[in-house]
Order: sequence, then structure tokens, then C-alpha cells
Amino acid sequence: MSRISIVIPVYRNEKAVTLTHAGIKEALSKVPNHDYEFVFVDDGSDDGSLAELLEIRKGDPKVKVITFTRNFGQIPAILAGFREATGDAVINVSADLQDPAELIPQMVQSWEAGNEVVICYRTNRDDGLMSSVFSRITWGIVKLSYPEMPSGGFDYVLLDRKALDAFNGIDARNRGFQGDILWFGYRTSFIPYVRKKRTIGRSQYSLPRKIKNFIDGVLDASYLPIRLCSALGIATAGFGALWSATIVWSWYFHRTPFTGWAPTMIAILMVGGMNMFMLGIMGEYVWRVYAEVRKKPNYVIRTIWK
Repeated sequence: MSRISIVIPVYRNEKAVTLTHAGIKEALSKVPNHDYEFVFVDDGSDDGSLAELLEIRKGDPKVKVITFTRNFGQIPAILAGFREATGDAVINVSADLQDPAELIPQMVQSWEAGNEVVICYRTNRDDGLMSSVFSRITWGIVKLSYPEMPSGGFDYVLLDRKALDAFNGIDARNRGFQGDILWFGYRTSFIPYVRKKRTIGRSQYSLPRKIKNFIDGVLDASYLPIRLCSALGIATAGFGALWSATIVWSWYFHRTPFTGWAPTMIAILMVGGMNMFMLGIMGEYVWRVYAEVRKKPNYVIRTIWK
């Protein structure tokens, strides 16, 4: 009998985790001939989430609870859950009731049909306008490196044990979770769905977290930012050469091509701004190299209840 591991990152999801557990159990009852386990990862919640998870565990012996020493973020929580999962397939699902549990039987069927990765992607979402726009921009840029990336990205995914072991084999910090999965090239199927509106609590996915995940995803996906710097440098050098040629030509014919200080200031500000932008991008890469050299763990586990 195959086992399916359900990994659920939890951060300030009090009252939602009980409903999430019940909904997924109901969905799993429609998947015959499979055992299951729950792997809840409490990402340093400061509400009643952990107490609620331990209460769930009392009533379901197939529930495993992992708790961090502090809040490390969604991606580290997923990584910890994947490493602790023992199933032949693992499904990552959110704890906020926005990912429909009803899709789990369809995901398992697709896996049984031979697909090693099953991605549920959002075709629409009942989130605010700003969240939707930011998501489209983020995944549109990442899509330049991974053409098969859904336009809204994905978190709700099933990995076969073979794909999971390959994923767990990457020892890196500041990872792009979605890009890593697509990079392997395993047989992949896609299931569209509409992300539900959050009914309990509020999202903890703040703007700084979105920006960090966006930067991690783009920089981890390819060398596109560095190549952009090179392209900007070439374009600026070409523009400067044309500007210089214009000045020399005007000097030779005793003409003044530009009057006042405005053109000079514009040139200085444009070149200075581009230099700072490119230095920032290179700094992000250098910082990531520094983080890899230090080998700090992505997370620290306080306790595991098995």
C-alpha cells in the first residue's frame, strides 16, 4: 500500500488548521488503497496554532508536528516538511483553506497515471487587486527562465518520491521553490483551479516577504539579471559614445550642441542610477554566495512530535 504525505506549513493559522485537517481527511477517504500521514510544520507561530495542532494529533495518530525555534518563513517550512515526509508521494498544501482539498484525489490519479510531478496552478484568485498584480508581474519574470511556469505560480503540488529525493538533495539557501521543481524535468501534469478567498484570519505574506521570494525566485532561476546588467552597460556605453561624437562634431564646427547644465545633470543621474541598480544586483548575488559559504541552516527545529 502506497503512502501519501501531506505537508502543511503553519504560521498563525489558529482555527483554520482543524478545518484544513478535516477537509483533507475527507478528500483522502476518496483515495482507496493508500495510507497517509500529515506533516504539520509550525513556523514559529505566536498564536494558538501549535496547541491546536497537538490537539489534532491526539485524535489522529497519523499526524506529525514539527515546530521551529522561531519564524523562518514559508519556504523553510516546506523544506522541513519535505525532509520529514516518509510517503511514496508528498503533497504540499496551505493551511489557510485557500487550496481546495477536493483536488487531492485528482492529483493522486495523475500520479498513478505516471506523472512524477503534479502541479495545481491558480487561474484566478479572490485576493486583492495589488496581490494579483504583484503575482502576475513576479511569475511573468520567472517565466522568462521557465516557460512552463504557470502565470500565477504554484504552491499546491504533488511530488513523487523520486522527485522528492532529488529536491531534498539540493543543499542551498534562499531557494526558488517552484523553479527547483521545474528544473529537474520530471514528467509533469498541470491542474487548474481558482484559489479560494481566505475566510479565517489574515494573510501573513507581507510585502517584504513577497519581495524577498520574488528576488530569490528570479536570481535562483537564471543569470538573467547579470545579463541585464551587461546589456545596460553596453547600451549606456553606446549612448555615451554617440553623445561624445556629437560633442566633438559640434566643437569642430564651432557649435554648441547643448546649453545649460540640464543635459549634463540628466546624463550624470541616468548613469549614476544605472550603476547603483547594477551594483545592487551584483550585491544580491555576492550576498547569496556568502550565505552558501557560511552554510547556515534554512531552519532550526525545536521539537518533533511523531
